[in-house]
Amino acid sequence: MLTLRTTLLGLLLMGLAGCNDGHEVGDVSLGLFTTKDIKIDSLVDPKIPGVTCHLSNIDADLDLADPSDTSLACRQTGPITADMLADIDTSPDGELLYRRSQSVLFKSLKLRRILDADSQTLLYLAYTTKETHGSFKHALSSVPLWGTQAWQASAFP
Repeated sequence: MLTLRTTLLGLLLMGLAGCNDGHEVGDVSLGLFTTKDIKIDSLVDPKIPGVTCHLSNIDADLDLADPSDTSLACRQTGPITADMLADIDTSPDGELLYRRSQSVLFKSLKLRRILDADSQTLLYLAYTTKETHGSFKHALSSVPLWGTQAWQASAFP
């Protein structure tokens, strides 16, 4: 029995110690009798600091709930240059920018950047890594490069 308690405590601590590179800008309680909150993080793209994403999701670290619903909005908040784009991963699965533990059920929330070179748009995809009721929950936001210093036909393959 002691081993089971130790294992559960270890799992709980791993859930609480998730990587959080974002800056929390909002915390809305879902009620007095729940351990769940809606957390809103502000995340600046580390390679393209002219893009800021706001990510909201259910935080239920102390609960066995399945906090999969996520909302994402990304906007241009500063300059975006061709030099910044030259340093990003342009593969079809993009680049992982953010990862955070979602619950004691080994669920992670991730944020990826993907370049759509044809439309000269940056795509930001937030998703959870554990299936929920037959579907994977995800959210998508896009930041067009139109009107930025990076909008150059020669900057894209």
